[in-house]
Amino acid sequence: MLSSLHQRLLTAAVLLPLAVWAIIALPTRWFATGAALLIAMAAWEWARLCGWRAPLHRGAYTAVVVVLLAWGLGWAHPSVALWVLSGVIAALWCIALALIARYPNGTQRWDRPWIKAAMGLLALVPAWLVLVALHGGRPDGPYWVLFVLALVWAADSGAFFAGRRFGRRKLAPRVSPGKTREGVLGGLIAAAAVAVAGFLWAGLPGGIMPYFVGLSLVTVLFSVTGDLLVSMLKRASGIKDSGHILPGHGGILDRVDSLLAAAPLFFLGYMWMEYL
Repeated sequence: MLSSLHQRLLTAAVLLPLAVWAIIALPTRWFATGAALLIAMAAWEWARLCGWRAPLHRGAYTAVVVVLLAWGLGWAHPSVALWVLSGVIAALWCIALALIARYPNGTQRWDRPWIKAAMGLLALVPAWLVLVALHGGRPDGPYWVLFVLALVWAADSGAFFAGRRFGRRKLAPRVSPGKTREGVLGGLIAAAAVAVAGFLWAGLPGGIMPYFVGLSLVTVLFSVTGDLLVSMLKRASGIKDSGHILPGHGGILDRVDSLLAAAPLFFLGYMWMEYL
C-alpha cells in the first residue's frame, strides 16, 4: 500500500509532463478545449459542495458552466474588458478572504446552495477565460501560462514540505488545520525562486524586476486564498475531498482551487506590466 505522499508524488510524476506538453505543444483552441474539460469536471465537483448530490442536479450545474465557457470564448483574449473583469474577480477574492477569516461566524449568510453555486461560477469561468487569453494573446503566451502554473506548483510544494518540517503556527485552524504560517512562508520562498528564474528567462527590463517578483508573490497569496475557500466550502459541507479521481490529490477541484484565484490576479498584473 502506497503512502499518501508516495501516491501524491506518483500522480504528479505522471500528470506534470502531460500538462507541460499540452500547454506548450497544443494550439490555443485545443488548449482551451482541454482546459474547459477540466473546468467542467471541477464544476461537477463544485456542485457537490453546494449540497447537490443527485447526478441530474450536478449535471445541470456543469452544463451551465460549459455554456458560460462557450459564450465567453469571444472574451478570451487580452482586452480592457477582460482586464477590468480580472480586477473585479480579484476584489471578490479579497471578500472571500474575509469570509475565510471569520469562519464559522457568518456562515448562515452564504451557506446556501445558490450562493455557493454563484461562487463557483465566479471562480471557474473567469479563471478559464484569463488562462486562454494568456495562452493565445502573444507568441510566448503558452510559456506565461506555464509560468503561472509553475508559481502555484512551487508554492504548493514549498508549503507542503516546509509545513511538514517547520510547521508550528496554524494559518487558518478552523478552515484547514493542516496549513501553517511556516508552510506559507516556504511556499513564498519557492515561488520567489521561480519568479526570478521566470524574469531572467523572459528577458524583461531590469527596472521592473521588483514589480514582477512582487506580482508573483501576491499571485501566490491569492492562490492560498483559493485553496482556503474550497477548504471552507468542503468543511461547511462535511466533505473531505472534492473527488477521488487523482490518487493522493483528491479531485480535480482539489488540484485547481489555487489556480482559480491566482490566474485572474496574475493576468491583471501582467496586463499592467505593459505600461511600466
